[in-house]
Amino acid sequence: MQVGDPFLEKLLLEACLEAMATGAVVGIQDMGAAGLTSSSCEMASRGGVGIELELDRVPQRESGMTAYEMMLSESQERMLLVAERGRETEVFHVFRKWGLDAVEIGRVTSDGMLRVLHHGQTAAEMPADALAEQAPAYQRPIAPPKRSLARDARIPLASVGTDFTANFRRLLAAPAIASKRWIFEQYDHMVRTNTTVFPGAADAAVVRLKGTTRALALATDGKGRWCALDPRVGAMHAVAEAARNVAAVGARPWAATNCLNFGNPEKPEVMWQFSEAVDGMAEACRALSIPITGGNVSFYNDTLGKSIDPTPIVGVLGLIENVAATLTMAFRNEGDAIVLLDGRADSARAASSGPRESESLHEFASSEYARTVAGIAGTVGNAVPPAIDLAAESRLIEALVAFATENLLASAHDVSDGGLAVALAECGFASNGLAAEAAWHSDAPAELALFAETGARAVVSSSQGSLARLLTLAAEYKITALVIGRVTRGQFRLSLNAATVLRDGSASLREIWSGAIEHAILGQQASKQA
Repeated sequence: MQVGDPFLEKLLLEACLEAMATGAVVGIQDMGAAGLTSSSCEMASRGGVGIELELDRVPQRESGMTAYEMMLSESQERMLLVAERGRETEVFHVFRKWGLDAVEIGRVTSDGMLRVLHHGQTAAEMPADALAEQAPAYQRPIAPPKRSLARDARIPLASVGTDFTANFRRLLAAPAIASKRWIFEQYDHMVRTNTTVFPGAADAAVVRLKGTTRALALATDGKGRWCALDPRVGAMHAVAEAARNVAAVGARPWAATNCLNFGNPEKPEVMWQFSEAVDGMAEACRALSIPITGGNVSFYNDTLGKSIDPTPIVGVLGLIENVAATLTMAFRNEGDAIVLLDGRADSARAASSGPRESESLHEFASSEYARTVAGIAGTVGNAVPPAIDLAAESRLIEALVAFATENLLASAHDVSDGGLAVALAECGFASNGLAAEAAWHSDAPAELALFAETGARAVVSSSQGSLARLLTLAAEYKITALVIGRVTRGQFRLSLNAATVLRDGSASLREIWSGAIEHAILGQQASKQA
C-alpha cells in the first residue's frame, strides 16, 4: 500500500490551485487507482480527444520500471494537468515556486487514442474511450432491505410553556453537534498561511488564491443516520447541505467530489443502498448544477458480518470572487437584525409557523434531538429523513451568494443538525460574547419549531441599514426572509408565541458545546486506565 505525505499533499494542492488561477490549465485530475492509466484515458475520453504519453519523461522513484509498472503505479502526491500549448512555462513556474516537480510528459491528440511511448517504441495503443467507458460492469443482485412493521416513534410532545433549556444543554453536548475543535486543532491547518477563515468559524473552509482577489471554499457533509433510513434522500441532503455551507461563506458552488462508504456489495440490500445513494447524489447535483468531478468508493466495510450504515460523504468546492466579502457564522455587531431565510416554495407560511404540516413526527424521529433527548434511534419503519426540496435549496444558494456580493450580511449560517435553536447558538459561540435574542410565532409544536432539521434554511444577521435591501432582494429570489430577533450580549433567549422557551447564559452554553468531545474522549481513556 502506498503511504502518502500529508504535507506534500497540501503543497501539491496549493500549487495546483495557483496554477489553475493563471488560466493556463484547461484540465486537471488526480492520480488515484490505476495511476496514469485511469487519469489519462478518462481525461481524453471526456474531452473526446486522444492522448500520447512519453514515459521516458515521467519522474520515477525506482529505476528500471517497465511501461506496465509505470502506467499502473499509484504513487501518491501526483496530479495530471493539461495546459494550453505555449503556456506550459507558467505552470512550471508555479510548481518551482512551491518546490515541486512539474514536467511535460505528453500531448493531446485528435485521434481518440491512448498511445504510450517507452524507449522510442509504442508500448500500448488503444481507444481512450474504450478504457474509460466500456469496461465490463457488474450486475449484482439488488433488493431493498426488509422493512419491519412500522413502530410508533413519535416524540411525546411537551405541553405549552415548557422550558427546553435543560434539553438544549444535552443537545449541545451530543457528538454530532458539539464543537470538533479539540480534534482538528491537533492538525496543521495553516500551511503557507493561505487559510483566510479559521476552522470552526464558518460553514466552509476558505483558502485564498495568492495573486488574485479570489478564494476557494470547500465543505464536506455526510448524512449517515438519514442514509440508513433512506439512502437516496439522505444522499440528496448531503449534497444540498454541502452546497449550502459553501454558499453561506459567499461562494458559488462549482464542483463536487465524493467518498462513498458501504458494506459488502455482494449483499443485495447493500447494493441497493449504493445504487439509491448514487442516484440521489446525481439528482441533487443536476438540480443544483454542480458537476461531480471525481471520487472513490469503499466497499466491504463489514464487522462480524454486519455492514456499516451507508455513508456517502460529499465535498463541494465553490469560488468567492472577492475574498474580502467572505462571510463567517459569527455575529458581528450588537443590535444587528437576525433573519431566518427559507427557500421552500411554501416558505411564506413555513417561516412563520415552523415546519410544514406534512413534516410528520416520523420525520422528526430522525433528528438529533430525537436521538439525544428523546432516546429514539430512528430506524427503517419508524422514522424517515425530512423531505427535501431541491428547488428551494437552489433558490437559497443563489440568494446567499447575491447577499454576500452586495455586502448585505454580517454573518451567515445554515440550519442543519439540531435545528434553528442550535444554529442561533452557534452564531453566538463563534463571536466574542455575542448571543441571539429571538422571538417568533409558530403553529407547530415547540420541539419542531426549535429543533427540526428541515433543509433550505439559513440564519443571517444584518445591520439595520442593510435590512430593507436584504428583504427586497430576498423577495426577488422568491425566498422568505423573516426578522426573528436581534444580536445581543450575554444572554441567549428564544421565545415562541410570546412565551420564553429557552434561556441561558451564552458563556455557559458555549462551555458545554466546546468541551463535550474532549471530556468524553479523555473520560473514556481515564476509565480504561483505571
